[in-house]
Amino acid sequence: MSVTQHAPARRRRVLTITAATLAAAGVMLIAYPFATDLWAAHLQRGLSNQLDTTAGDYRRGDIKVGDALTRLQIPKLGVDVVVVEGTTPAALHAGAGHYPRTPLPGDEGNVGIAGHRTTYGRPFNRLDELAPGDRVVLTTPVGRYVYEISQAPWLVEAYDWSPIRDYPATGAWLTLTTCHPEGSATHRIVARARLVSEEALS
Repeated sequence: MSVTQHAPARRRRVLTITAATLAAAGVMLIAYPFATDLWAAHLQRGLSNQLDTTAGDYRRGDIKVGDALTRLQIPKLGVDVVVVEGTTPAALHAGAGHYPRTPLPGDEGNVGIAGHRTTYGRPFNRLDELAPGDRVVLTTPVGRYVYEISQAPWLVEAYDWSPIRDYPATGAWLTLTTCHPEGSATHRIVARARLVSEEALS
């Protein structure tokens, strides 16, 4: 058989391999977010139990990266997620994490919380829909804190830390951040809320 007769067979093999590779990549793109959501749901079940039993650790400030810190609820968006301490990639597999160098819920200053938008339960998928007056509730082992969105969400560059670092000089604040656009991390959506009520828990 001549070289020219072999060429069509080689092209068919190349096309078959290419098609199979693209099909596998497509399946992975669809399956990956679903798999991360399942993992986050698994972690959330354990974190809910942990949050109910850590009042002593919380009062002592003995919360480690990956530990349950607070339950975050956004009634308007149907969000109900346990936030862990830390924003490392492993910590954020739970869906949302507390910036370690920011205050604890209810304290003066600016509580910072980051959350996934398209994977790991995607708790902040609709963060851009928040509007002034919407409520965000943080419930810790020692207290329940209600925050109210103070301004429309806005965009910043991915590595712009000013929303966490810069905030009004008085009052207790909460800043939520997530990636933008969906499926990318070139920017961040930021939503800010002010503490409007609190209730101590036994």
